[in-house]
Amino acid sequence: MALQIGDPAPEFSLPDQQGQPVALKDFRGQRVVVYFYPKDDTPGCTKEACNFRDQWSAYETHGIKVLGVSKDGAKSHAKFIDKYSLPFTLLSDEEPCPVATAYGSYGLKKFMGKEYMGMMRHSFVIDAEGKLELIYLKVKTETMANDILKDLGLEPATPEA
Repeated sequence: MALQIGDPAPEFSLPDQQGQPVALKDFRGQRVVVYFYPKDDTPGCTKEACNFRDQWSAYETHGIKVLGVSKDGAKSHAKFIDKYSLPFTLLSDEEPCPVATAYGSYGLKKFMGKEYMGMMRHSFVIDAEGKLELIYLKVKTETMANDILKDLGLEPATPEA
C-alpha cells in the first residue's frame, strides 16, 4: 500500500558519505526532506542536488534538514559532495534498497525498452513528529527544492533561474 500524507514516515538508519550511521529518529523535533534519486553525478541527479544546494540558506533558516538517498556507496557520495559543494548529507541504501522500498521509491523501471529494478526519483517532507507532510512522486529536478519551500509556504533563497 502506498504511503499517504499523515502516515508515520518509515524509520531507517543508513550510512552517510563517511560511513557513519544516520537514523531518521535523530531528527525528531525538526522537519526533514528525504529525497531519493537514481545515481550520483548524473545530469538529472546533479541538477536536483544543486537545486537543494542553491536553496540551502532557506532550508537552514527554517531548520529543515535534507537527506539525499541513492544506492551509491559512501565513496561515490563523498566525491559527489566534493565536486558540487553539497552542504547536506547523502545516504547509501544499497541493493536490495530496503529503505527506498519502504518508501515506495525502488522498483521496476523501463528505459529504452529494457526493464530493470532501480531507484525512483521521489521526495518526502517529514514533519517534526515523524509524519509524512508532503509527498512528491513527480519531481522536477531543476526546481524540487524551490517547490518544497513554496508548498510549505516558505520563501526560496534564490529565485528560479
